[in-house]
Amino acid sequence: MELYLDSADIKEIEEAFKLGFLAGLTTTPTFMHRHGITDVDGTIVRLSKIVPVLQIEALGDTSEEIVKEAHRLIGLGLDKGKTVFKTPVSLEGVRACKQMKDEGMRVNVHLVYTLQQAYMAMAAGADYVCPLVGRLQDEGHDALALIEQCVEAVEFYGYDTKIMFSSVRHPEHVRNAINIGVHTCTVPWKVMKQLTENSFTTVGIREFEIHTQLMTTRVKEIIREAKPAVRLKDTVFDAMVQMTDSRLGAVAVLDNSGRVTGIFTDGDLRRQLNRDPESFMNKKMSDFSYNPPLTVSGDELLYQAVKIFKDRQVDNIIVLDNDEFIGMIDVQDLIKQDLLS
Repeated sequence: MELYLDSADIKEIEEAFKLGFLAGLTTTPTFMHRHGITDVDGTIVRLSKIVPVLQIEALGDTSEEIVKEAHRLIGLGLDKGKTVFKTPVSLEGVRACKQMKDEGMRVNVHLVYTLQQAYMAMAAGADYVCPLVGRLQDEGHDALALIEQCVEAVEFYGYDTKIMFSSVRHPEHVRNAINIGVHTCTVPWKVMKQLTENSFTTVGIREFEIHTQLMTTRVKEIIREAKPAVRLKDTVFDAMVQMTDSRLGAVAVLDNSGRVTGIFTDGDLRRQLNRDPESFMNKKMSDFSYNPPLTVSGDELLYQAVKIFKDRQVDNIIVLDNDEFIGMIDVQDLIKQDLLS
């Protein structure tokens, strides 16, 4: 199935055709008016240089006027082999279609709402027949049945015509087009961007990203710049200042040689503060006893730190480089990145 973009927005047209596989562009005077385009001819020429195939209107009250307009457009410098002239279905429209086909032009007979209209366009040799699905459905008609009948007619009678599914409103329409077996579908960029979206895919991609990060990122690459630490001679007040400045819920406690001897947390602070606030704030860090802190080397992969958090159910891990304190990991940092899920 050919995939066309349905648009007159230059910005989104340029973006869409970076995909590299779109068959072409369909556009209408209505689209151009909607985007405030006044130099229609200049825009058509510009678009013809951006897209592989350009489908544009050739309008007129008579077949002669329609064919004359097609010639005028070719005269702007369009490549006849890369241009499809769109004309609404009518007796004059299908007559013009036959005349343009006899001259080697490519034609799309559109604004088709019935199988009879589609048949007349096929018989006239139209390259494309374009029923408007969304508009038909808006009026309560079974547009998908019409599309299916058109496809069956092309295949049964062997017409050299492609049925184009148009007036696409949502991704489900594209699925309908694929299931019915239409030859071409022209889709607005807003809808086209949704065609690769799926919640399960999004979850799967995020899982891959997380696992890649865990297995390729070193612990020292994700620690914060702040390195909250106090010496044994420092006070609880000093520790609180370090916690506040670093916005981490703990500080490393270093001995006189600078080695980590323990960790003092905001939980420790809260548990002791209500008893005797004034004297507690002036206590030395050496007045407390500490359990050996949980540590991880900065050169370890991130998954090792995650494993410690999960296994030991702690909030902070000390990060070392050759036994030297270089920072701290807070569990909230990993939670925010979904790395503990």
